[in-house]
Amino acid sequence: MKTNIQSTLLLTGKNAVLYGAAGATGSAVARGFAREGAKVFLTGRKLDALQALAREIIADGGKAEAAVVDALNESAVEEHMESVRQQAGSVDISYNAIGIPQEGIQGRPLAELPVEQFLLPVTTYARAHFLTARAAIRRMVPQKSGVILMHTPEPARIGAPLVGGMGPAWAAMEGFNRALSAEVGAYGVRCVCLRTTGIPETGTIDVVFGLHAKAIGIPREEFLAMVEGMTHRRKSTSLAELASVAAFIASDRAAAMTGTVANLTGGIIVD
Repeated sequence: MKTNIQSTLLLTGKNAVLYGAAGATGSAVARGFAREGAKVFLTGRKLDALQALAREIIADGGKAEAAVVDALNESAVEEHMESVRQQAGSVDISYNAIGIPQEGIQGRPLAELPVEQFLLPVTTYARAHFLTARAAIRRMVPQKSGVILMHTPEPARIGAPLVGGMGPAWAAMEGFNRALSAEVGAYGVRCVCLRTTGIPETGTIDVVFGLHAKAIGIPREEFLAMVEGMTHRRKSTSLAELASVAAFIASDRAAAMTGTVANLTGGIIVD
């Protein structure tokens, strides 16, 4: 008896919109969604990078489209989301992976941080995630299904020094996730945060760990070892692990999960 490989894919027939899709975490999750059968709508500010990712996904047998969308622009987010709904027939997954440069934000004591630099991640992340989630639920609630995913590193939960406004920004995202789930869960829409360690494979974390290492006067490699030593398994979350869990959480197999955090910190945070 032949096995229908297509039927074993987690996200067959799903349409996923990703913001910041050309970044390290966004592209990893986009590839993961596509491998599991979803059509991915890649958005961001750099069309060349988005198109290159779309070509890669298509060459691997997936389905992808690219478009320039600023996740901070209300009309751009709404117009793109509606175009996806009209073209694809549904919006099943929304994943926001935007980021901001960390120089001038992390690696500095709060007492020395200008108020503008402290507030930058708080206001940027809150606005972007509100706009993209709102656009998604406006389409998901009428169809009575959908999944909204966010990504928050461990300072969303623990008190970490020298992270500036990033810890409060990530904590606000997790609070927003809970409130959003409370409003839309009854309509079949799920909201989940994926909480990881910092991921050393990404350029952002390479910079961030360098800033922290410099601030406390140790080599970057020593800082990485110190952070990984805080985990139970003595290593950081990988991009592949994030992508795999994201695909599972976005699938119908995780139907009971909403208003919660998927803990991928490897034991830095123990629930």
